[in-house]
Amino acid sequence: MEKYVLKNGLTILVEPMPYLRSASIGVWVKAGSMLEKPEENGLSHFMEHMAFKGTFKRSARQIAEEMDAVGGHLNASTSRLCTNYYAKVIDEDLPLAADILSDIVCNPALDPEETQKERGVILEEIAMVEDSPEEVVYDVLAEAVFGDQPLGQTILGPAEKIAAYTPDDLRAFRKRHYGPENAVVAVAGNVQADQVRELMEEKFSGWEGAKGHEFPMSTAIDVPRKLARDKDTEQVHLCLSFRGTQMGSPEIYPAAVLNSILGGGMSSRLFQKIREELGMAYSVYSGPSNYPHCGEFTIYAATSPKHAKTVLEQIDIELGKLLDQGVSEKEFTQAKAQLKGSFILGLESAYNRMSALGHNQILLGRVIPPEDTIAAIEKVSMEDVRQTAHRILTGPRAYAVVGKRAEKYLQYMK
Repeated sequence: MEKYVLKNGLTILVEPMPYLRSASIGVWVKAGSMLEKPEENGLSHFMEHMAFKGTFKRSARQIAEEMDAVGGHLNASTSRLCTNYYAKVIDEDLPLAADILSDIVCNPALDPEETQKERGVILEEIAMVEDSPEEVVYDVLAEAVFGDQPLGQTILGPAEKIAAYTPDDLRAFRKRHYGPENAVVAVAGNVQADQVRELMEEKFSGWEGAKGHEFPMSTAIDVPRKLARDKDTEQVHLCLSFRGTQMGSPEIYPAAVLNSILGGGMSSRLFQKIREELGMAYSVYSGPSNYPHCGEFTIYAATSPKHAKTVLEQIDIELGKLLDQGVSEKEFTQAKAQLKGSFILGLESAYNRMSALGHNQILLGRVIPPEDTIAAIEKVSMEDVRQTAHRILTGPRAYAVVGKRAEKYLQYMK
């Protein structure tokens, strides 16, 4: 892997994978909902959409047609922490992918007519999320855990704010966050490092803009809440969240092993008990989320109303068993093997390698070599998992529930 910085401050990461015929390139900008002021909520995601709606030299249609013409894939995503624009192409089309990405990221036109059109698209996306109770319950949970802090905001933003934003609002947001010193470009695949350097100089050296902002301090509120939202659904969607591990902490590795054992896969305790043995849920799982300064460890289950009380009781029983009896040597060994296997298999994808490079650099300020990740997983001991389980699972809990007459289920939540 080669890393260098252009004169304008843009960090470039390149990892050749000569055994492939493809290449992936991504641009990360440190602009997500966690960095939005309350009056800006949803602008990171709105800006992501507008990047595809035309530049000063390409229309929205031309952007789509140029990428489709070479069979490539162009997309973007917005998270609480950053916005990522990326393309996957065959190796010979990397120059085109770099040209299109640099154009949409650095030179979006933000045309008023296109802004109005895309506003409607985003409002439809918000409506689509509202029709997905699994997504809604996580938004409700964020509010229960973080309250009115930045991490409590939704990524899409409230519909009434999206309906009111103007191109000037988007330009002001770009002025604060979009610039080479607040971004990273990562490339992986069948590429030559020296050729990529020339390409990056050509496409990105003229970019100027913001230096960006540090992530605001954010932690779980002192007294986590139990929140409910009524929705006319067939199932009840349940979430409980514990205080987890902050981004970059060494404890993310024992937390990952703990998650694998508790609810991270088909052999996990929650899956085996609630789905396989009791047949009371199709979807039940756990997962950690890591942020600057804080983290979450979340359990989710969707079940019919008649089973909701039992599912919550069984989750508590499984948590109690894990805390009282610890983990077995067999499941501990299997969990570590599962994590290593999944990670190593992911390394064979140019997109995954590119994504890992960019994600680590923009959020941690460094690249974590694959061998370091594998070594960190192997280093985890059963005592590490026990201590991490007690720190996380005996701490304060927040709850969220979505479904018909959702509030009645709060009484079953400790």
